[in-house]
Amino acid sequence: MRFRGAAATDVGRRRAHNEDAHLLDDSLGLYVVADGMGGHAAGDIASQEAVEAVFNVVYRDRAKLSRLAEDTSQEATRQAKRLLESSVQAATYMVFGLAQHSPGQKGMGTTVSALALVPGLGITAQVGDSRVYLIRDGRAQAVTEDHTLVAWQVRHGILTEAEAEQSPHRNVITRAVGSKDYVQVDVNVIEVRTGDVFVLCTDGLHGYLQDDEIPPLVKMEPATAAKRFVALANERGGKDNITAIVVRVEP
Repeated sequence: MRFRGAAATDVGRRRAHNEDAHLLDDSLGLYVVADGMGGHAAGDIASQEAVEAVFNVVYRDRAKLSRLAEDTSQEATRQAKRLLESSVQAATYMVFGLAQHSPGQKGMGTTVSALALVPGLGITAQVGDSRVYLIRDGRAQAVTEDHTLVAWQVRHGILTEAEAEQSPHRNVITRAVGSKDYVQVDVNVIEVRTGDVFVLCTDGLHGYLQDDEIPPLVKMEPATAAKRFVALANERGGKDNITAIVVRVEP
């Protein structure tokens, strides 16, 4: 089993600069998207520092991921999950620290959606409202949960899905990397099969997409699909920065 990914990113049609960042490493099996917040250059810095911190921590202890390919015991799984969580916590501490020492960057933060793959298993780490989708057997399903006010309202029965789509608070994020020196990270383990495709994206893409539109697009080559996702978001308004990573699981 091997992993083959490609990425595309674009400033969109309404923003002056791109505050998204991403990381793709097929050999390590690590994929990350981040959507920076803070205006001016601060969002750029937050997202880029975050993806670099995630990579550095995972790369340093990559043996914990490699072990999981052969050993799926509770202890091996726990260590791999802890590695992903620690990488996002390191990003949180880094971004928060930088903001504290630069008045112009105070309040900056970023979303982080990370996916680590080994043969047979994947681990997701999630903060914010970027997403990881799994496409299998012609169906797409988000395997991460949005940390937004409206998502919380839907989960607690305060809003319906239809009402949430029209809410003026759709973009209010309840968790971000860097707004404090610690953040709660959602970490999950999922089964990975040959033929699976993963899509990681910022809300500049998924805000324009229906789940059933994703499977036909990922039948294309990953590089072609990633570019097509970006073009689609721009065609439908491009109100935000757009980033997509498409990863195919091959024999």
